[in-house]
Amino acid sequence: MGTTELLPKFKKKSSELLTKLIEIRRHLHAHPELSFVEYKTAEYISSILTQFGIEHTTGVAKTGIVGVLKGENKSSNTTIALRADIDALPIYETTATPYQSKNEGVMHACGHDVHTTCLLGALLILKEFQSEWSGTIKFIFQPGEEKLPGGASLLIEEGVLENPKPNSIFGQHVFPTMETGKVGFRKGMYMASTDEIYITITGKGGHAAMPHTYTNPILIASKITTTLHELFMDEQTKIEKQIPTVLAFGKIVGNGATNVIPDTVHIEGTFRTMNEAWRKKAHELLTQTTERIAKSGNGSCIVDIKIGYPFLINNEIVTQHAIEAAETYLGKENVEELELRMTAEDFAYYSQIVPACFYRLGTGNKSKGITSNVHTSTFDIDENALEIGTGLMAWLAVKELSAAN
Repeated sequence: MGTTELLPKFKKKSSELLTKLIEIRRHLHAHPELSFVEYKTAEYISSILTQFGIEHTTGVAKTGIVGVLKGENKSSNTTIALRADIDALPIYETTATPYQSKNEGVMHACGHDVHTTCLLGALLILKEFQSEWSGTIKFIFQPGEEKLPGGASLLIEEGVLENPKPNSIFGQHVFPTMETGKVGFRKGMYMASTDEIYITITGKGGHAAMPHTYTNPILIASKITTTLHELFMDEQTKIEKQIPTVLAFGKIVGNGATNVIPDTVHIEGTFRTMNEAWRKKAHELLTQTTERIAKSGNGSCIVDIKIGYPFLINNEIVTQHAIEAAETYLGKENVEELELRMTAEDFAYYSQIVPACFYRLGTGNKSKGITSNVHTSTFDIDENALEIGTGLMAWLAVKELSAAN
């Protein structure tokens, strides 16, 4: 099946859709909802799909939407999946734009409004030219990417990767440090696994002026954090020097006072890596080291490691196809190679099951002052990126269907 003739059509249509895409994105941005409670977001997405005659199922993992769009060119058994996440973050927005969040304390600060808009736009293009491509496209509007256990894992449990099972899956993510007009890909390992670390240290509280009467859990906590940092992060001492690893503690709470030693201290942190065997070993080492230090300080501890997302790996073949398709669509000069990232994404769950490609869409524009990073209160995008993200996603879809036939 040839797809060359679709290239100018997709570009023209994505350009024509830009006004509509901006309208959709701004509505989503102004009405963000947190993970797993994206009910109005799902209603809005469903209304657009229904308006354009695209069949779909709502209520998957409560707020997810899944559907299938089949090409009419000829019969094909190939299925690919396109995924967008729909949830927002608990951040107070300070952009002061006309489309600033109306839900106080909730913001699309990670670009999920963009991801959703681009997938909707890609489906509108694919629907219009349905008679000119073959194969099956499964589309997934996924809740809860920002919160454990991750909406991807719940959708997979409900069978989103079955009936039909996709041959490959694609996900797109905003990249504010990349200028609009460019995209980025990386073959192989790309993003880290992520686990949440919760440690409770128990000592014996007392009056600070009488050290012989108390066991200070703050001192134990200090030794634990510094020892673990050296063990996992210090280049001179860390055990697994060849495996990318991050162990960081971002919260320590000991509710004492200037002259009050508390009974307990709570520590919270994150552990990230790119090797499952080392991940398991590291959990054991972290727990054993923490318990040993607490005991040596005459205290005790409880270590709770909440297992998060696995590492994200981009299939070599599928990603190479996507790179070539993107170079055709945008020009080689606008397709960049991405670096490894220790950030995490629940798209990783899909990548562990089917061949996957998770790529980045440039959304920054220094000349317009659009430079804020994701997860910040001032995050915004150059909305011209919507045209590129929409057309490219539709193009990647038909090119991969063509390559698989």
